[in-house]
Amino acid sequence: MENEPNPDGEQVRVWCDGCYDMVHFGHANSLRQAKAMGDYLIVGVHTDEEITKHKGPPVFTQDERYKMVRAIKWVDEVIEGAPYVTTIETLDQYNCNFCVHGDDITMTADGVDTYHIVKAAKRYKECKRTEGVSTTDLVGRMLLMTRQHQQVGEAEYLVERGHSDSLGTDASARSPWTGVTQFLPTTQKIMQFSSGLTPKPGDQIVYVGGAFDLFHVGHLDFLEKARQEGDFLVVGLHTDPVVNRYKGANYPIMNIHERVLSVLACKYVSEVVIGAPYSVTSDLMDQLKVDLVCHGMSEVMPDIHGSDPYLEPKNRNKFKLLDSGNDMTTQRIVERIIEHRLDYEVRNKKKEKKERLPLLPTWRPRPRAGSTLAKSVWSNSTQISCGSLTDSLAALQLYQPFPSFHLVVLEIREWLFHGFIRQNRLPSAE
Repeated sequence: MENEPNPDGEQVRVWCDGCYDMVHFGHANSLRQAKAMGDYLIVGVHTDEEITKHKGPPVFTQDERYKMVRAIKWVDEVIEGAPYVTTIETLDQYNCNFCVHGDDITMTADGVDTYHIVKAAKRYKECKRTEGVSTTDLVGRMLLMTRQHQQVGEAEYLVERGHSDSLGTDASARSPWTGVTQFLPTTQKIMQFSSGLTPKPGDQIVYVGGAFDLFHVGHLDFLEKARQEGDFLVVGLHTDPVVNRYKGANYPIMNIHERVLSVLACKYVSEVVIGAPYSVTSDLMDQLKVDLVCHGMSEVMPDIHGSDPYLEPKNRNKFKLLDSGNDMTTQRIVERIIEHRLDYEVRNKKKEKKERLPLLPTWRPRPRAGSTLAKSVWSNSTQISCGSLTDSLAALQLYQPFPSFHLVVLEIREWLFHGFIRQNRLPSAE
């Protein structure tokens, strides 16, 4: 998508909002697409209280989420405590031309489309949701403690539907958005995330290596510190088997392709080495022209030969320990999930059930009782094999209010009931 031309030559300001919990490359990709539709991107982030009310408890605190979104390279401004339902007043307050959201659905606790107001005002645009990644899936990987998501021979990129089902979601609830799909990495995706920059003559090049799994605020603060040590920051990402050797269990939670995109989305990162060696070698330092190698305050595991992986930069007097002041680790995130497992099971089950409700078309003209509306609803319901008549009627909450709403509901109820009888060959009460 290209920036949309403004005939007045004024800056096109774009609004996005969301929870942005456990920020991953899917979030970053939606913001990248939104930024491409305008010149200046403002992102509203909801509070913990609002998220808990409408979805359930977030994994990250609101301050952590504010910081994570600010560090995404396509974001120009972050609005803290944005309202859960996007309104025209919000867009006008920040001088935004329109709102952008992915092609999945977001609803309030009452089942109302959070974007219905801006959609009705035609100040809403959609971008494509990134397939193969969701917060639900990541939580599932942590709880299951399996290694199926890692890159291992023919099984690479595999993420089973069982990850979501085991979280207490309804096995019959097949949401097209919450359900897990396969992430397929492509060179185009990497190019879209890459800054394409190269070091300028005289630039101080800094190198850091690691797993950077479940990219979090601890990583973020460390990379910000590392970037302050030079002009061009290179991040070396270790392969899945290497990370599993020194982390154990089912780590890394995200495979290397997912981790690459998460790190590339960070505004402090200039370049990423995919599958970097665990030990910083002379070849690596010479080829990348590294001036300084940095490591955080976490314990350094020896390499497979029992040697110090930072021996080479230390011998060159080009090694520095950095204290980011943040003790967040991937392990602590996993502990948060496990500690509140039941809360997240309930949250994900509710989300799945809401998303599987039949989606009615957005009718522009106001429907009238006695119109052909009911027929279109019945047709739509049978096409998607709705679970129950109650679910079908509940979906109407997304599109109220409009005149004669209750009469239309009665008409739809009648069509659904008789259609159900015809479909199942039950005797009619008539």
